[in-house]
Amino acid sequence: MTNDREQGFSRSKPVAPQRHLPTEVEYHRAFAGRRRRILRGLTVIVLLFGGLIGFANLALAGASFIDANVLGRSGFTPLVHAATSLALALLIPYSMLLQRVFYGLPAGSLHSVTGSFRFDMFGRSLVVLGPLVLIPMSLTSLFMPGDTVTWSNVDVVAFFITGMILTPLAAAGEEYGFRGLMFRIVGSWPLGDLSGAILGISLTAGLFSLFHGTSDPYLLTSYLVLFSSLAVITWRTGGLEVAVVIHGVYNVSGLVLATALHVDIGGALAGRSEIVGIPANLLPGLAVGTIAVLFVAATWKCGPMRTSRQQ
Repeated sequence: MTNDREQGFSRSKPVAPQRHLPTEVEYHRAFAGRRRRILRGLTVIVLLFGGLIGFANLALAGASFIDANVLGRSGFTPLVHAATSLALALLIPYSMLLQRVFYGLPAGSLHSVTGSFRFDMFGRSLVVLGPLVLIPMSLTSLFMPGDTVTWSNVDVVAFFITGMILTPLAAAGEEYGFRGLMFRIVGSWPLGDLSGAILGISLTAGLFSLFHGTSDPYLLTSYLVLFSSLAVITWRTGGLEVAVVIHGVYNVSGLVLATALHVDIGGALAGRSEIVGIPANLLPGLAVGTIAVLFVAATWKCGPMRTSRQQ
């Protein structure tokens, strides 16, 4: 990291004002007001999960129909993977719509406290932080047990294409839904900024970890550390760009390595609750946790990025 102006990670100055955005607030406090609106928040969270499940079921039904009736295939195919990824990607516009309808904020404000997506921060994060996630993911794959399958060359290429294009969008969809919309909802309930951040980080990380369907101590701990760290990074940087990069690299590298090593991805996903973790599963979470600590240290004096005063 060089200086605040170049990096944009630890800048203490508020960013440019955006119409309809609350002033001088941290990312997770965008919905905060005199009233806590807990019932409204719970309604939106239910709609968020309902949308996630609904999109996934519709996409899987369509993919399974094409696989069975057109391609003569079954199981976890590249088309099934593409469908599930697309369903998660739909959480991006869906979360923006829910924010607009229930809280009246413009769709772009879900990106960051600037009201727009910060491509400069995204690019720097990809270059600097991407390898820090890729390396522990690669090391973890060396110790992963599991059944193997034989993929055809067509399948490997198809998984690679859908992985490069749709998997990052799926990871972004999860970030916009949970570290974005849900973090803002829960973070608005307490009276203070710090208490809102603590509640938002812990609750979103806990629910999202349990949503992955495992009770294995290694896997569950890895998820809790990973998702808590992504929420902390979102809080300190004032937006989702860095979290999207980390989550995207995490998921893409996992898919590419799994296909390269002929892992039975469908079997692993279907039997996730039965998978026995190993200490190596903790490596990616540890790496992302270290990144989160560095961001907290870099913004310790100036605090998290905030929206600006209206001029």
